[in-house]
Amino acid sequence: MKTSRRLAAVAIFFEAVFFVNLAQAGEVKGKVSAAGLKSAENIAVYIDAIPGKKFDHPVDRVSVDQRNSVFIPHTIVILRGTTVDFLNSDHVAHNVYWPSINGDKKLRHSLTVVSPGQKKSFEFDDLGSAQLLCNLHPEMVAYIVIVPTPYFALTGSDGTFTIKDVPPGTYTLKTWSEDGKPTTQTVTVAGATTSVELTVNK
Repeated sequence: MKTSRRLAAVAIFFEAVFFVNLAQAGEVKGKVSAAGLKSAENIAVYIDAIPGKKFDHPVDRVSVDQRNSVFIPHTIVILRGTTVDFLNSDHVAHNVYWPSINGDKKLRHSLTVVSPGQKKSFEFDDLGSAQLLCNLHPEMVAYIVIVPTPYFALTGSDGTFTIKDVPPGTYTLKTWSEDGKPTTQTVTVAGATTSVELTVNK
C-alpha cells in the first residue's frame, strides 16, 4: 500500500515538473532583413548546439518531392538524425545527389535514379547545409539545412519567423541563407515571447 502511494506521489511530481517546464517554454519571434539579397524568404534561423544537451533522432520523417522538375520545398531545415524521403511525382526519372555537406566533399552522396512514383530515403547525421541537385536536370536545385537542435524556423516571404517551445535560457541564434553570410546573435528566452531582429548580408 505504501509502495503504491509512493509511486503515485512520484508520478504526480514528475507530471507537475513536466507541465511547469512546458508552461515556462517560450518562443523566439522576429524578422530577418536581407541586405543585398534577392529575398528574405527561405532563410533558416536556429538555436545552435546547447552544451551538455543532446537530442534523440526524430521519429517523424520529412519529405522532399519533385514536381514539374522542381524540388518542393526549395529549402528545408531539419534536426540532425532526421530521415528525409525523396519522392518523385513527375512522369520522368530524376537523380538526387548532393556534392557535399557544409563543404565537405567526403559527405557527398547520390541516390541514383528515383523513378516516377518511387521513394528513396536518407538519414542526415552531419551538420551543415547540403545543396540538392539532379544530374538529369541541371536546372533543379534545392537546399537542406541540418541543425543541432529542434529549435528552428524558416522565414516567410516577409522575413518573419517563429521558433516555438524554446526552454528558458541564453542561446546562440544563427542563420543560414542560400546567398547570404551567416549571422550570429545571442538571445535570452525567459518564457512568453522573445523578439529579435536580424540582418543577413550578401
